Amino acid sequence: MSSAKTPKVTVDKGFKATKTTSRVVKKGGGEEVASGDSIKISLAGVNGTTGKQFDSTYATGKPVTLTLGQGMLPGFVKGLVGQKIGSRVLVAIPPKDGFGDQGQSTYNIKKNDTMVFLFDLVAKVPTEATGASKSLPKDLPKLKLDADKHPAEFVKTETMDKKKSKISTDVVIEGKGDKVKSGQTLTVQYVGQVYPTGAVFDESWSKQPVPFQIGGDGLIKCWNETLIGQKVGSRVVIVCPPDTAYGNKPPAGSKIGKGDTLIFAVDLLDAS
Repeated sequence: MSSAKTPKVTVDKGFKATKTTSRVVKKGGGEEVASGDSIKISLAGVNGTTGKQFDSTYATGKPVTLTLGQGMLPGFVKGLVGQKIGSRVLVAIPPKDGFGDQGQSTYNIKKNDTMVFLFDLVAKVPTEATGASKSLPKDLPKLKLDADKHPAEFVKTETMDKKKSKISTDVVIEGKGDKVKSGQTLTVQYVGQVYPTGAVFDESWSKQPVPFQIGGDGLIKCWNETLIGQKVGSRVVIVCPPDTAYGNKPPAGSKIGKGDTLIFAVDLLDAS
């Protein structure tokens, strides 16, 4: 049940749990994990019914990043919140806290299967870009921070350009991490606004960090062109003309209008 790099997890066939239960195999000395945190982990998953391993990230040698909040399996949140970074933890997850009555065909998990996961909690992902801040060029609006010193909106200046026809990228805080590569899962915090000082149409700071695949078809062209090659830990301000954003087809119900240029402040928290 294990590769050369995957710890062996032995589960008797027919194992069932009625509630999510955690057991600390090795207690770490790092920070305690809280709901909403993004953390880097390695994991191996075993089907309690069959006793067979159905998933492992250990063989790649690279931890994955997940955010313990909305959209995450309830069993992951219940099993890992309160644990300390550096710990190795076994978590038994019943169907109600896993994939429910639907199961998960990709992993051959059926509706009555309990899952058992071994987690190594490697690190917390930083919550924001930190470091010496640089001023934006005079032809851009000013980036205003909220009470927590997080990017909140762009405000008018006398010298800003009212229109932009080309993509621009300005590093406000330069991180010290590796450069972002196409195909990686990038975790960010951001605020997006209609250029130059129009409506703020989206932000993540009041919610939780956002993971997505950089370089994929699901992103606007501007993000793929500007964020690949930036250093993890940076805060980047990008301007996206309509032909690199949504053009004349803005998202339904959005505050973005047809032909709007957009401006974003993006904190690059992690790439894996």
